[in-house]
Amino acid sequence: MSKKDIIVGIDIGSSSIRTVIANRLTKDEKPRVIGVGVTPSFGVRRGVIVDLEEVSRALSESIEIAERIAGVQISHATLGVGGSHISSQYTKGVIAVGRADGEVTPDDIMRVIGAAQAISVPPNKEIIHIVPRGYSLDDQKNIKDPLGMNGVRLEVEAAIIEGPTQHMRNLAKCADQTGIGVDNFVLSPLAAAKSVLSKRQKELGVVLADIGGGSTSVTVFEENDLLHVTIIPVGGNHITNDIAIGLRTSIDVAEKVKLEFGNANPEEISKKENIDLSQLDSAEEGIVSRHHVAEIIQARLEEIFNLINKELRAIGRDRLLPAGIVITGGTSKLPGCVDLAKDMLGLPAQTGFPLPLGGLVDKVDDPSFATAVGLVLWALENEEMPLKRENSGLNARNMLPGNMDETVNNIRKWFGKFLP
Repeated sequence: MSKKDIIVGIDIGSSSIRTVIANRLTKDEKPRVIGVGVTPSFGVRRGVIVDLEEVSRALSESIEIAERIAGVQISHATLGVGGSHISSQYTKGVIAVGRADGEVTPDDIMRVIGAAQAISVPPNKEIIHIVPRGYSLDDQKNIKDPLGMNGVRLEVEAAIIEGPTQHMRNLAKCADQTGIGVDNFVLSPLAAAKSVLSKRQKELGVVLADIGGGSTSVTVFEENDLLHVTIIPVGGNHITNDIAIGLRTSIDVAEKVKLEFGNANPEEISKKENIDLSQLDSAEEGIVSRHHVAEIIQARLEEIFNLINKELRAIGRDRLLPAGIVITGGTSKLPGCVDLAKDMLGLPAQTGFPLPLGGLVDKVDDPSFATAVGLVLWALENEEMPLKRENSGLNARNMLPGNMDETVNNIRKWFGKFLP
């Protein structure tokens, strides 16, 4: 098996670190998952590294498990970036089309994206992604792909997604300590959207809520454009903490209670139904009401969905997305979570599972693997033209290969990342 056919995605979350190793047999076939490694995440709080050594140790263990299953040793990977420290802003770039006949070339597109990138970025932040939202050519607006069209003035509207420079360096240092080179950093919500959302959903209008351990990412698409992305600093770990406080028990027992007996709809649970804590941990004692546990879970999930609705209201899309809300992440598996979202947001709701791949499908067919699988898909689509990162962020001109025919094909593939 050639090393160049190996694709690796690593999702470093607040609760778990997930490594997915896949290989590509042919360009026309889906990648096959050949190795999966999952370990508890220590040293990460709300997506931010707070203990470098702990993260490196957990990351190394996750990679070793995946390598053992796959029977290969990896040397590079695509890493997800998340956390409430991520920010975004919207900008425009304008240029004059270079050719005398007015035909838009790949160089024109790179120049206009470069013009959009020429914004003031705080010295402690760097650009992770430049996501084109639409182009205008003279009086014609809302163009998805201007290549080959004719005009004089080319304009792009783009979303600039930024992350703290120090956080990126810490992630790279953790990977380096495990002997892994970083091919790319990809915003975790965009990776999750890549693996979970369909083209039709993005066209109609959809919000993806990835409820992680320490935070919830909210990503909105409409007409295949990225409309909004933000990260809310509340997640599944907060539910666990609430249960621990409400039941006066340890975090470990609270997590077991959530996973084994959790429900987001107290009306479905009889008030006479109890949980014997001693069956979960011999050091614990006491009987607690399962109905009370459901009330605790419902209260925190209501807060999360209220915050999501606040974001939708801010962009004028509350109750106005035909494809509704897709919920992913481990918390989405709680019974009653989807129904609660439907009632609170007034939208169709469903649990989001990663797109089916080949190989060890059963290992990754879970909402908690949405980001890790998305990182593999992202790397697969962009392996022929990796986005080189410099101190100022993504340099658009570095994406230009030498051959012009190949350039056109690669530019169109690049559009596919954002306009699937």
